[in-house]
Amino acid sequence: MKAIEFIEKIKEKHKDATHNVFAYIIYSDTEIYKYSDDKEPSGTAGRPILDLLRKENLINIVVVVTRYFGGTLLGKGGLVRAYSQSARLGIEKAEIVNNILHYDYELIIDYSNAGKVENEMLNMNHIIYDKSFSQNVLFKVYVRYDKEKNFKKNIMDITNGQIDIKFMGEKFVSFSKGKAIMR
Repeated sequence: MKAIEFIEKIKEKHKDATHNVFAYIIYSDTEIYKYSDDKEPSGTAGRPILDLLRKENLINIVVVVTRYFGGTLLGKGGLVRAYSQSARLGIEKAEIVNNILHYDYELIIDYSNAGKVENEMLNMNHIIYDKSFSQNVLFKVYVRYDKEKNFKKNIMDITNGQIDIKFMGEKFVSFSKGKAIMR
């Protein structure tokens, strides 16, 4: 699991720290979560971080807060505030990425329809991730799952059915600040 690998990497990097507190939420078919107070009083460190992640509706995330004890005892309330605030600052600085299910299609069309089809795909915010030109035009496009039905109908209407549409599979496309991140 990558979350555990990340936590171990941070612990190794800060092995001289007094505490490396963490929380994570991983979602696949079910929610998997874990937190650790790493020798802080129970419920004062990892649990507040986990509560913050849930409040912010974040999934597939791991947060590690490293603390070097400086001689000042914070008390339970102070620890909760310190760990919560540190986690919040880290989340605010982090790049939040949304993964949205898309369907992968290949479209083969003649040159006379290529411009109309490309304009339609761009107007509908479909992602053209490749195109090639030979005897026909080939578009490789990601279509957001909730726009698939209209996508097929519109493309068939625009080309009067003169198009070969091939479903290639599913892919989660990552978005940051509203823009697709192509990896």
